[in-house]
Amino acid sequence: MRTFDGTDPERFIADFYISFTEELLSSDEEPAAIVDRYHTADVVEFADGHRIDRQKLIDHTRPVRKNRPTLRVEVHEAIADGDRIAARYTLHASQRGKNVSTEVYFFGRFTADGRLREANMLTRAVPTDDSTPGP
Repeated sequence: MRTFDGTDPERFIADFYISFTEELLSSDEEPAAIVDRYHTADVVEFADGHRIDRQKLIDHTRPVRKNRPTLRVEVHEAIADGDRIAARYTLHASQRGKNVSTEVYFFGRFTADGRLREANMLTRAVPTDDSTPGP
């Protein structure tokens, strides 16, 4: 995981989600330890109005590990100001032979060491060609 300070915000946000997912899928380590490397203990995310805290993030690791998605993050734009990043990106995922693309409008705060402290995300599904191999 990269530190937040001085990192290009487009590269940072893409690396954050890709490396978090890769660690979940490649490690036998307890999910809580991986979540804690990427998120503060008091993390709160709102995704399309749904509140997600640390425990819900940990709970979400089980289906991620079961479904074993491959991910690609296409960042369209991102800006940083202090500890905040605003970004618009498309998350391309492939799992079990199905491709899914989701456009994300992200507003978040990070610690200097790169952990997510707070996020608000709005998402929408975007068309994808399922005949195209995954990311």
